[in-house]
Amino acid sequence: MQIESTTRPHRTATHDEWLAARRELLEKEKELTRLSDDLARERLELPWVPLEKEYRFDTPAGPRTLAELFDGRSQLLVYHFMLHGSEGCVGCSLSADHFDGPAAHLNAHDVSFTAVSRESLENIEAYKARMGWEFPWVSSLGSDFNYDFNVSLPEGGGTYNFEPVSYSGEMPGMSAFALQDGVVHHTYSSYARGGDVLIGLYQLLDRAPLGRNEDGFEHHPMEWVRRHDEYDGAVA
Repeated sequence: MQIESTTRPHRTATHDEWLAARRELLEKEKELTRLSDDLARERLELPWVPLEKEYRFDTPAGPRTLAELFDGRSQLLVYHFMLHGSEGCVGCSLSADHFDGPAAHLNAHDVSFTAVSRESLENIEAYKARMGWEFPWVSSLGSDFNYDFNVSLPEGGGTYNFEPVSYSGEMPGMSAFALQDGVVHHTYSSYARGGDVLIGLYQLLDRAPLGRNEDGFEHHPMEWVRRHDEYDGAVA
């Protein structure tokens, strides 16, 4: 599938007119940057919650606890990946296409990263190989981990994005943990549109002439997205 650009008339201007409009927009961009910096500081001020459970995961190296997933570092980021059998969620797969690049930088900054799915390790490994990814990805099957962090919702509904919901099933999200004096602490979680920040592709599209170009998709704005090996002309 290849997305066709929506052609529509657009205002034109002289360079000086464009420059004046761009400077006006720049002030708003700077305001947004300052607000983002303020939110980052507030995020760091959130209290930490010591975890009482010792969660266990299946990994290619054998069973591991949550503390062992830190891999000798003091911070851990977990991406809650929706995987059904050996077929990954399209949106989660789009996010995951951005995970391998930052890995060395995160590790050098005392941060470990892993994806977690409530699915068998065999199916995780199969999909990971298909997509050509290298980031760590472990199985929480048989553990309460996904339920306790509100990304696996039981029949009848539960809590998602910090609100009660009536639907059930697997949902995406990201959680952060700190390891201090041998104790794992939960420090942060985000869900739903909170995961947009992980998708660098959207930052690029937002600066392209036609932006995200999603107006023609009536059911969902991400309806155009495919797994990266499913686009027309993609190389498996």
